[in-house]
Amino acid sequence: MQTQEYLEEEPQVAPARTSGAGRRILWLLLALAVVAGLVFAKMKYFPAPEAKGGKGAGGKGKAAAGGPAKAGPGLPVEVYVVKATNLADAVAATGSVLAEEAVVIKSEVAGKITNLNLREGQPVRKGQVLVSINSADIQAALRKQQYNIKLYQDQEKRQRTLLDKEYISAQEYEQANNQLLTARAELGALQATLARSTIRAPFDGVLGLTTATVGTYVSPGTEITTLSKVKPVKVEFAVPGRFARQVAVGEAVTITDESSSQKYKAKVYALDPQIDPVSRTQTVRARYANTNNELRPGAFVKVNLELGQTEGALQVPTEAVVPEAAGYSVYLVKNGKMEPRKINIGLRSNQLIQVTDGLAVGDTVIRTGILQVKPGDAVQITNK
Repeated sequence: MQTQEYLEEEPQVAPARTSGAGRRILWLLLALAVVAGLVFAKMKYFPAPEAKGGKGAGGKGKAAAGGPAKAGPGLPVEVYVVKATNLADAVAATGSVLAEEAVVIKSEVAGKITNLNLREGQPVRKGQVLVSINSADIQAALRKQQYNIKLYQDQEKRQRTLLDKEYISAQEYEQANNQLLTARAELGALQATLARSTIRAPFDGVLGLTTATVGTYVSPGTEITTLSKVKPVKVEFAVPGRFARQVAVGEAVTITDESSSQKYKAKVYALDPQIDPVSRTQTVRARYANTNNELRPGAFVKVNLELGQTEGALQVPTEAVVPEAAGYSVYLVKNGKMEPRKINIGLRSNQLIQVTDGLAVGDTVIRTGILQVKPGDAVQITNK
């Protein structure tokens, strides 16, 4: 009976063991299949960089890899090699053209304009009558005063005769004489008023525009026209205070008219004795003959003031100079790497800036890419 039970139980245990081993084998096969699939996908869709060149990987791949090596490491930059040059000491400034003399013609008395001898934009001579204002009332008062003076003169003469004969006191004579003197003073005032009713040109010049006509009523202070003397003209400009000691009367300046780009020569004739405390500049005035009316008052001009020449000056391109809070710097190339250098600057133009301290002849200054490079970075010079 025991043997029978063993024979019956054996068939039940054996199948259970066989089923567990099969499952393990199945999982193993599945895992291998997944790994194989991943390897296949990697090789097919994500090949190694060397495989992109195929058979040419040994040729083209090496050439591609060798490309950057030929260009060299570092940021490509252009440089400027510092050398000594002869620098003309000059100050560039902007200025304005002024008339040699200019005045606004205004009325000094009230009345209607009776005569208008104005030709707008035309030249006039000194003393020429420009405007006449109605002065009938002034002339009437003037004649009346002349009659009074004749009367006071007769009275003063009689009183003097009586004083000589001691028929009157000196006080009585003085009263009569004072009346005569007062009348003469009033006559002078009327004559001055009459003169102010006629407006004359105070100097040779050119008239401006006007809106006045005959019959226009004007009051004291009413503007009638302008008068400008434009031969010669003045050119006013300002130079930095550090050049104040170098500017002197008689210095030559070159003036460039903005509208025509024509250049003219002028000479400094006056300097403001004070430096403006706000702008730290000194105002300078030069004079130009303006024989053919080349420059007109109010025009904008560029001024170049020559102060001499400096030999052996060092200059660098304007774009190579980096302004900083504490001054200025440039970037040098030393042993293939960027090295910053503090400098002091002097004269400057649109293209070049003079370096007075911090550089030496032969220094290599970076002029492009200065915003991308940092101290110690490797750089590659692209220009020779």
